[in-house]
Amino acid sequence: MRLLIKQRVFSWTDSYDVYDEEGKPKYFVKAEFLSLGHQLHVYDCNRQEIGVIHQKLLTFLPAFEIEVGGIVKGEIQKQFTLFCTKYEIDYNGWRVEGDFLGWDYDVYNGCSSIIHISKQLLSWGDTYAIDINDPADELDGLMLVIAIDAANCTQGAS
Repeated sequence: MRLLIKQRVFSWTDSYDVYDEEGKPKYFVKAEFLSLGHQLHVYDCNRQEIGVIHQKLLTFLPAFEIEVGGIVKGEIQKQFTLFCTKYEIDYNGWRVEGDFLGWDYDVYNGCSSIIHISKQLLSWGDTYAIDINDPADELDGLMLVIAIDAANCTQGAS
């Protein structure tokens, strides 16, 4: 199955629409910048909040907690490296490998690739495709991709 994340081009805050492979709206993501850090709220197509990504404060590099259904399920933290982007991920026992800044990476559960993320070329605004092997991983995969995007976009986090 495939989800497409499209960034809203004309928006005051980071906002994304998420569509299924048939082009039907499935999720909506809206950023909120607070004095306590950056938060991204994820809503279903009925505008019910289903998850939140919270920026963790007092960290040297960007770090975010992933909350689904009111339960903190894990976190992601950018790692210090000189030539490539790496993350420490504590989320579902998954690991992520690939080119994060180029938006071409895979999520692994054990030795198996379960999700592939890629940037779609020639589209209005940024569009990313998430190919998910198991529909049961859809929401968790979407939340992880949004958290990685937030960590990529956060500069000088403290």
